[in-house]
Amino acid sequence: MAEPLITREGATPVIQLKGRWTIENLVQLQKESHILRSAEGVPVTLDGAEIQQMDTNGAWLLYQARAALQERGKQVEIRGLPTKFTHLLELVSKRLDQLERPSPPPKQNIFEQIGRALAVQTKDILGLLNFMGEATMAFLRSLANPRRIRWRMLGKILEDTGVKALGIVGLLSFLLGIVIAYQGGVQLMTYGANIFIVELVTITMLRELAPLITAIIIAGRTGSAYTAEIGTMRVTEEIDALQTLGIGPFDLLVLPKVLGLMLALPLLTVFADVLGIFGGMVMASTVLDVSFFDFLQRVPQSVGLTHYVVGIAKAPAFAIIISMVGCYQGFQVSGGADSVGRQTTVSVVQSIFLVIVADAAFSIVFSWMGI
Repeated sequence: MAEPLITREGATPVIQLKGRWTIENLVQLQKESHILRSAEGVPVTLDGAEIQQMDTNGAWLLYQARAALQERGKQVEIRGLPTKFTHLLELVSKRLDQLERPSPPPKQNIFEQIGRALAVQTKDILGLLNFMGEATMAFLRSLANPRRIRWRMLGKILEDTGVKALGIVGLLSFLLGIVIAYQGGVQLMTYGANIFIVELVTITMLRELAPLITAIIIAGRTGSAYTAEIGTMRVTEEIDALQTLGIGPFDLLVLPKVLGLMLALPLLTVFADVLGIFGGMVMASTVLDVSFFDFLQRVPQSVGLTHYVVGIAKAPAFAIIISMVGCYQGFQVSGGADSVGRQTTVSVVQSIFLVIVADAAFSIVFSWMGI
């Protein structure tokens, strides 16, 4: 059994410190430190005359014991400690005293919080605009030299963003068409105007809901994938490696994604139009006694081509927003995997928000133009 390093006889306020106060005995010293904490008397005397060796670990433990006693209001006296150990204890005490606890940040008032949030958002918007400018320049360089465009990668992106998204886009559009037909049909039946369900479903889907719901789905599905892919490459320093090899990240990572989504989203919007109208036809036939034939016969009579063109015209703009935001947030990743998740969340939220804002802007512009 190891010889005790901290001893005390009876209720005397003198505590004897012995042996080697080094890292090898640190566990034993910590176990015996209850003797120091339970010391009574004023002042408490720590006798270090029999300490044979001490390193910074032992000095730290002695410093902690003295500080704990002083916090309890005890006067502590260290006597007999060899000069070299006294200097070591003073050095440790000086360094530990310099480690001030960080003060809590000052409480911000509501105006300061709003100002800081506005500054962050403004910086983010300016960064996105700068990113779009760089992407535009890269696109113009590619137009001047089409061989710079990664056509094989473009085909793969079309498959991932377009073909593989047909299922979810079609299902949700079909269900949305059913919901619109049912909710509107209940009101139309009250006035005996069942046939007008054609205009309600067709114009709503073609002009607004099909392009909007498709863009929102793609923002959550594809925009987040763009951010995660580029963000992971940032974390693993693959983008730095590409730049070292003389390969521009915009040419390889951004342009194919933007062009691919600009081609895929209008096609998905057309698919959503068809499935949404078909869902409305099913509900109209089931609940409103409007047959498929009557529905299809009325569509060209009451719904102009303008509504279809307006919906399709929005899709490329939505595609640019989603792809640009997704790629930009991917390049903002820094640190580790937690940053990838955080920027992916920001990407989805910003994409959906900007798509809705753009849709509202389109509605205002088309209204001014009388379309």
